[in-house]
Amino acid sequence: MKPWMIYGANGYTGTLIAAAAAAAGMHPLLAGRDRETVGPLAQRLGLGKRIFPLLGQRSIAASLEGMDLVLNCAGPFSATAAPLLEACLANGAHYLDISGEIDSFAHCHAQHERAQAADIVVLPGVGFDVVPTDCVALMLKHMLPRADELILAIEGGGGMSPGTARTSLEGARNGGRARMRGQLQPVPLAWKTRGFTRDGQTRLAVTIPWGDLYTAWVSTGIANIETYMVLPPRAIATLKRMRWLRPLLGFKPVTRYLLARIARDVSGPDAETRARSRSHVWGEARSADGSVARIELDAPNGYALTVDAALAIVQRMLLQPPASGYWTPAQWLGAEFVLDLPGVQRIATAA
Repeated sequence: MKPWMIYGANGYTGTLIAAAAAAAGMHPLLAGRDRETVGPLAQRLGLGKRIFPLLGQRSIAASLEGMDLVLNCAGPFSATAAPLLEACLANGAHYLDISGEIDSFAHCHAQHERAQAADIVVLPGVGFDVVPTDCVALMLKHMLPRADELILAIEGGGGMSPGTARTSLEGARNGGRARMRGQLQPVPLAWKTRGFTRDGQTRLAVTIPWGDLYTAWVSTGIANIETYMVLPPRAIATLKRMRWLRPLLGFKPVTRYLLARIARDVSGPDAETRARSRSHVWGEARSADGSVARIELDAPNGYALTVDAALAIVQRMLLQPPASGYWTPAQWLGAEFVLDLPGVQRIATAA
């Protein structure tokens, strides 16, 4: 297999992916900025390592020397995607990441022509966000080609990793968003709430600025998109209160305090929690004539699905990549790709 790198291998999700890759007989080079955590992980898994911070484009590019592909697992991706992608463009290495951040997707998409010129593939979002939801969006587009409205919702379960918590903090600072008439528009945090049915029970969900607001639009061309997450009522109430507290999140002392709390209190779900918790995806498409199409997926825990999806995509990319340029997962691999992943089932389809 061609040489490839996991950057941010010492993070919560990066460690899961690195361990699964080693167990599958793959040999990624593990990389990150923290020698004290990357080194022992590489030694434990019997893999090579490379320590470097994302400082100075020439230095980053030199650190990617010899790599055919880089899988970026270091969030927030608002800080890491651009410098790593720039180095991949300079080195001729494919760029993948597990981002769920709207602006990161937009930046990657904007490099499409540069990626074509460099003969590389740029494929962000190879994890829980956005693989299952991107596939559901394209399934719905196939079912209802004239759809002009798309609703996507997820229920994760199992809790957040530190990286996801930091990204959520950044998202709260930026406020909510939705896609309207083809354009991303700012909306209040917790703009809308809605119920989704699972196992005969209603789950309350709230709008969140999920990455599918960008990727589902690229994959389907649907002009109006809303994305939801199932949350406890108290968490939804907290999000609504955050509308008034958003200005405080712009102050560095407040941000430092909250990041310190995340570092202290958030560790991510353990193996037992990941094994017993599952995720769920709802998708709904509507057209102007009143037609509706719906799909639901039941899937493993989001972190487990991220590991399976990311490694499956890495393997395919190293064996036979698509044409160079920017791709979404469903664009390249097709709407049914998610159904090939372990434990994923389409449990309901209605038109």
